Amino acid sequence: MYQALTVEEAVALIPDGARVMLSGFMGVGTPDRTVAALAASGRRDLTVIVNDAARPDRGVGPLVKARCLRKFIGSHIGLNPDVQAQMRDGTLEVELVPQGTLVERIRAAGVGLGGVLTPTGLGTRVAEGKQVIEVEGKPYLLEPPLSADFALIAARSCDYVGNLTYMLTATNFNPIMALAAKVVIAEPEEIVPVGMIPPDAVKTPGALVDHVIRRVA
Repeated sequence: MYQALTVEEAVALIPDGARVMLSGFMGVGTPDRTVAALAASGRRDLTVIVNDAARPDRGVGPLVKARCLRKFIGSHIGLNPDVQAQMRDGTLEVELVPQGTLVERIRAAGVGLGGVLTPTGLGTRVAEGKQVIEVEGKPYLLEPPLSADFALIAARSCDYVGNLTYMLTATNFNPIMALAAKVVIAEPEEIVPVGMIPPDAVKTPGALVDHVIRRVA
């Protein structure tokens, strides 16, 4: 069962150099309070796995601006000039991964697979240094699974045993990242009694959730 923490207590669990998954797509579905507290904490050398760099004030943006990151793994950086500037000056390592491959690599880690076979990237720089495996006469790149020490998850609702629901497109990366990290920290908009979330609306079961951020009174 999860433990309810203040956002400061939750951030204190994350050490320098941790590998962190951050949910959201252009900031939609990102746990904003947790990100803000982590950015203010002074953490350094984090590796963040996130779909995109969003904008300087959205999604992973505050962590980039506060120079908390050593490495960014994601599918798009084009709308965040801070990421581009830090990549150019050599202070931020950027690993760009095609979006579908990114999702499947995270899912592979979550369900215990040894990797993903995909034709995406064959014949390009994406394929450099990677193993090519032939299946039924067709070549595929072997992409390794992506896991993390922490997953920071934004939820619409959470009940008293940690079951989570999401709203609309915020469902994007949240459920799959909750599978692929050692410690899952959820930031819900509301915490409700058990029974208020219908069983078929639960997208992440409470057994996967380690900590829930308390709501501000």
